[in-house]
Amino acid sequence: MDRDRKAFPQTGTPRETLLQQMADRKANDYRWRDGRTFAYVYYAGDEILETVKAAYNLYFSENALNPSAFPSLREMEVELVQQLADLFHAPPGSSGNLTSGGTESILLAVKTARAWAQKRRPDLQRGEVILPASAHPAFHKACYYFGLKAVVVPTRPDFRADPAAMAAAITPRTVLLDATAPSYPQGVIDPIAEIGQLAQSHELLFHVDSCIGGFILPFMEEAGHSIPAFDFAVEGVTSLSADIHKYGYAAKGASVLLYRRAELRKAQFYVYSHWPGGIYASPGIAGTRPGGAIAAAWAAVQYLGREGYVRLCRDTMGAVQRFADNIRSIPELQILGEPQATILAIASDRLDIYEVGDELGLLGWPCDRQQMPPSLHLSITPAHGPLADDFLRDLRRAVSKAKAPSWNKLAKRFQLGALRFFKKVLPAPRFEALQKWAAQHSPVGGKRSAAMYGMMGELREDGNVEEMVGDFLDRMLS
Repeated sequence: MDRDRKAFPQTGTPRETLLQQMADRKANDYRWRDGRTFAYVYYAGDEILETVKAAYNLYFSENALNPSAFPSLREMEVELVQQLADLFHAPPGSSGNLTSGGTESILLAVKTARAWAQKRRPDLQRGEVILPASAHPAFHKACYYFGLKAVVVPTRPDFRADPAAMAAAITPRTVLLDATAPSYPQGVIDPIAEIGQLAQSHELLFHVDSCIGGFILPFMEEAGHSIPAFDFAVEGVTSLSADIHKYGYAAKGASVLLYRRAELRKAQFYVYSHWPGGIYASPGIAGTRPGGAIAAAWAAVQYLGREGYVRLCRDTMGAVQRFADNIRSIPELQILGEPQATILAIASDRLDIYEVGDELGLLGWPCDRQQMPPSLHLSITPAHGPLADDFLRDLRRAVSKAKAPSWNKLAKRFQLGALRFFKKVLPAPRFEALQKWAAQHSPVGGKRSAAMYGMMGELREDGNVEEMVGDFLDRMLS
C-alpha cells in the first residue's frame, strides 16, 4: 500500500466534529460571499441563496432519471423549459431540457448535430463543427468525444466571430456553426444575425452559446442597455444554451438547452432496449439527475421573475460600469474589446499583466488568467458593486508592485532564460523529459502564476503545453 494514501475510516466521525473539520478546510477557499472573487460563484445576496437552498433540500434525495418516478420534478422541468423558451423568443413547437451545466448543454448540442447529419447523410464519415477561436473549450471536448473535427477560425480584431471566415470554412462535411453571446474571454457578443443568415443559406444547424450571459442579456433593454438580437429572434438560430446556475442564481448544476424544433431534441436522446434490466432511456449525458438542482432552478426563476432579474441586471451593469471606469483610469491598463455584458478582460501593453494578477491575488482579489492575448478575467455580479473603490485602490497597488523590481521578477526571468536555453540546446526527447520532470515537481497551489504562464507561452509552438498541463493536473488531483 502507498504509505501516503489515506486508509478507509474504521469508525464514523461524530457530526459536530465532522462539520468542524469541513469548516476548517473551507477556510482557505475563495471568499465569494465577500464579493472578492470573479468566477465560479454567482452571488446575489443571502435572501435568494437561502430560498434556492431550501428548494434544493426539499428534493435533496430525489433522482430525475425516471420522469415517472417523481412527477413533480418532471412538471417543474417542463414548466421551466416552457418559460425559458418564452424568454428566449423560441417559436411554437420548440423544445428543450435541463442539463447539469454549460458543458453538458454544449456536448448535447454537438451530439445532436452529429446525429441530425448522420440521419440525413449516412455516407458522412467525420463531420465538422465551425468554431470561432473564442468558443468555449467544451465544443472542442464535444468534438473529441463524438469523433468530429473542430474547425477553428480566427476572430475579428474586435474579438467577435468573423462570419466571412466562417463562411470560407464551410464544406460538405460541416454539421454545425457556433457563436457566443457573450464570449467568455472578452465579453463581446458575436454577430449572431449575420451567422444566422449564413446558417440558413447553407441549411446548417446553428448553436448560440449563451451559457454565461443567458440570464443577463434578456433583461438588458429593460435595465437601460441596448444589445443586438442574440436568441431565437434570429431566424437561423436552431439551438441555444444558458446556465441557470450563473446569473440565474440557481444552485449548481443547472443549465437549459433549447431547440427551435422538437424533432431536434429527439436527436440528443439515448435509448437502449436490449438490457436485461429494462429499457434504458435518458435525455442527456447524465444518468442520475439530482432532483435538487432541478427544483432549485425552478425556484430561482419563480422567486425572482422578470422584475427581479431586471433589478439584478441593472445592479450588475452599474457595477460593471464602475469597475470599467476605474480600470480605465489607470494608464498602464486597458480593457480588451468593447464588452457588452458582465465580463471585463484587463490587459496591458506596458507590463506583465500576470504579475498584476499575482499581486492582486496576494491582496485578496483572485482573478483568472487568460491568454492570446494575456489578460485577467472578471465576471462582475451584484455583489461587486459596493467594492469597486476598494478594488481600484488595490489594483493601483498591484500595478505599482508589478512595475517595481523584485526577486520574483528576477527568478521568473531566470526561469524563462533557462527554458529558452535548454529548448535550444537539448534534443527534443531530452527537452520533453525535462519538461515532464518540471511539471511533476512544480509546487501545487502557489499564489504566483506569472512564471508558469510565461513558460506556457514559450512551449506553445512546440505543442508541449497540453502534456505539461496534464502532468500538473494529475499532481493536483493526487
